Amino acid sequence: MKSLSTLASLALCGATSTAALAQSLPAREQVVITGTPIVETNQTDDFAGFSTVVTDEQVRQLGALDLAAALRMTPGVQISRYNEVGSYSGDQGGNVYIRGLGASRPGSEIKTYVDGLPVYMGVWNHPLMDTLPLNGMARIAVHKGPQPRTTGNDFASIDLTSRRADGEGFRGEATASMGSFGTHTLQASLVGRRDAIDVLLAAGHVESDGDRPNADGRLQNAMGRLGIAFGGGWSASAGFLAVRNEVGDPGDNRFARSTTAIGPYSFSNGVGRNEGSMARVSAELAHERNGWSGTLRAYHLQGNNDLRDDANWGSFNSHFRMSGFRWLERIDVWQGGQIDLGIDQDTVTGRVSGPHVGAPVGTPFGFGVAGSADVPGFRVTSGHVGISQQFALQAGWSLKPSAGLRQYDSNHHDSGTSPHLGLRLERAGLAFYANHSVGLLYPGAETYALTRAIPMAFSPNNGWDRLQATRDTHDELGVQWQATDSLHVDASAFQDDISKRYVWTGFYGGAIANPASGTWSNGFADYRVRGLELSARMKLTTGWSAFVGITTLDASLANLPYVPATAYAAGLSGQVGGFHITLDAQHQSSMYSLTQDRGSFSPNPVPALTVANTRVSYALTGLGSRGEVFAVVNNLLDEGYAYNAGYPMPGRNVRIGITASF
Repeated sequence: MKSLSTLASLALCGATSTAALAQSLPAREQVVITGTPIVETNQTDDFAGFSTVVTDEQVRQLGALDLAAALRMTPGVQISRYNEVGSYSGDQGGNVYIRGLGASRPGSEIKTYVDGLPVYMGVWNHPLMDTLPLNGMARIAVHKGPQPRTTGNDFASIDLTSRRADGEGFRGEATASMGSFGTHTLQASLVGRRDAIDVLLAAGHVESDGDRPNADGRLQNAMGRLGIAFGGGWSASAGFLAVRNEVGDPGDNRFARSTTAIGPYSFSNGVGRNEGSMARVSAELAHERNGWSGTLRAYHLQGNNDLRDDANWGSFNSHFRMSGFRWLERIDVWQGGQIDLGIDQDTVTGRVSGPHVGAPVGTPFGFGVAGSADVPGFRVTSGHVGISQQFALQAGWSLKPSAGLRQYDSNHHDSGTSPHLGLRLERAGLAFYANHSVGLLYPGAETYALTRAIPMAFSPNNGWDRLQATRDTHDELGVQWQATDSLHVDASAFQDDISKRYVWTGFYGGAIANPASGTWSNGFADYRVRGLELSARMKLTTGWSAFVGITTLDASLANLPYVPATAYAAGLSGQVGGFHITLDAQHQSSMYSLTQDRGSFSPNPVPALTVANTRVSYALTGLGSRGEVFAVVNNLLDEGYAYNAGYPMPGRNVRIGITASF
């Protein structure tokens, strides 16, 4: 972790050297960007699972500095954040929600992955956005709804895929920028292949003072991968990912700002700090030959997320370790037939330290007894099998039904199953799809860790080890239509029925009204989220393209947070002379934010928001095929808006930069 600043400095040197080298090279033909803004595509897999893909080109056009910014306009996705750069912890201070899922804490229905392997806070069982860097990534896939064939133990997921060499030789890229609120960035990457060896190296630094006191953020990351092809369809690779971040909480502006921590309360006092770091090493063995392909991936991940002077938690540290593997085999057994087989396993352990952790669980009014506690190992193993078959029909139509099952085993909780069914009917330019799946979300280490974090709120026999998995029954029906060579339309209707959601009785009800009485249960009322997604990707004229997306959401739970009734996103991208211009805008209706825990809601209304942004670039062929100077203007119309009650986002702000490549 201590070497991250050094890596960032080396990246700066690399950017300078790259620019100097590019100036000495022959001028190259300008690359005209024709990809659509906001998202690259919507797609269904062999089992009719629906996903939205955002590539590094959309990230570049959006001027995004972190994952929440990159996905803020993706249909079906809502975000929360306190600051322009960085995420404060893993709750409303910075997170991504998918179709009304992922808003509860501790734990989350959404899991996050890099190259198919987990990257999230193991002890609290939820994502940390700042551990998921954009630099060095080729694409982001948002898997909507539970897809047991792809991932398990979640209701939706986000998977970032790192860059790979697309041919012989090496290419590098470096970007530096600076702008409002002391924001400055430095990012560099190198990817290439020489014979049987392929390499990826990337490092980045993003920093901002923020528009309010204590709204600063600093993100550092480095990643690498080394792969080798052995011949005969076999290959192997090893990689690492390291991040280190620090973010401030500027405070809820509806309350007076304090100069010291004053918790526990349900609002921030504007002095809290969040520091986190994470490192992962991984290895992969893959094969592909004669209709049979497979991968075996293993990883070890460890890190920390530490709060200092937080209004709710005081100074509280969480350390975690995760390890596991993913094995998947795909066999094309006969004409049009496919069988998938696989096993996933994850084990989480950790340690928490805080101002009350020293008191035994069940101690009435056990405040102020500082200490540390080990979190026992939580293991979930799941094996899965799926089969699909494509049938040729008349008039050019084809039909592809699919079915599968994922079986779970936990060292603390009962076993369970996640079945899934899919159907895809298509002919040239038109496809209909339907999927039904059952997702299971197992209680994780957060259920034990919370009893140690606030032991005065729980009874000694609080039931964390008697919980059952939460269940999501998901149904979706959609159509994908290539109306013309220039217009593609996607539409889907979906419904998620959540049952057996595990909850606790809450801090105030458990610790103050009735000391040391809190328990865990699966007693939360069943609820439903249903909605519609409609999007269109259009090529307007030579060099110009557009995207329009509409999402409607309806939750049977009236105060479910981050569920706006309607959300709109639009983007326009094209050339004017030598300039490339991207415009994007979003509008979403009012919603709730700031839930406090899994057992109770503290709904806070957030007004409807409208925000527009733009990015203008000018290609400099002397700086390589992707060389350019650019300017990003966020909140172009200087609107007042917020993703969280009490946390207004900045007014109009500007960033300028330069990119060099070879």
